[in-house]
Amino acid sequence: MEERLSFRDYSIVACGTLNLELNYLKDAGFLDARKILYTKPGRHEVPHELESQLIRQMGNAKKYSQRIIVVYGGKFCYVNADNPYRKIDIIIQEQEEQGIKISRIKASHCVDMLASAEEREKISQGKDIYWLTPGWMKYHHYVYQGWDKGLANENFPKHTGGAIMLDAIGFYDRVMESDPEKILEFSDWMGIPIEPYRVSLKRLKSLLLEQIK
Repeated sequence: MEERLSFRDYSIVACGTLNLELNYLKDAGFLDARKILYTKPGRHEVPHELESQLIRQMGNAKKYSQRIIVVYGGKFCYVNADNPYRKIDIIIQEQEEQGIKISRIKASHCVDMLASAEEREKISQGKDIYWLTPGWMKYHHYVYQGWDKGLANENFPKHTGGAIMLDAIGFYDRVMESDPEKILEFSDWMGIPIEPYRVSLKRLKSLLLEQIK
């Protein structure tokens, strides 16, 4: 029988927004990494802080293993308006050193890690959707740091199809059972309805596995 692929020689550095899904994979026995380290959620709004936290956590990860997987998107997670040529992969490459290998999963952002562009196109059925993950709601005070109701009104209602939360862990249903006001308040602040869409973690697992094959 083929031996199951293992992450035991790897450390993971990820955005805290994804800790719900990654901890689920850890608890399920799939993600048996040496260490999983997180940056503060939602730092794409503050790129200099994202960069410093990412560098710090990659430095910490080197203490646990010589192979590191960064769970960040390449297109939307880090956008430096002051230096557009400074991309997240450049930051990662700068942290590699003799004997240390750092790679990043191939996705554009966390939404893309749960459902591909093709899958999202099917789910949206041609509607203009604002995509969410459970972490975007749980950590919305960090993700939308500095946003007031006016800024929310400028950004969310233009998505005429509303918001869809790609939920692989049953987060939406648990919140609706225990504290539905949280979802209602978040939806009211956004000014658009929020619907859950159940996905699997198959895509996230495959993106992680690609880095160790």
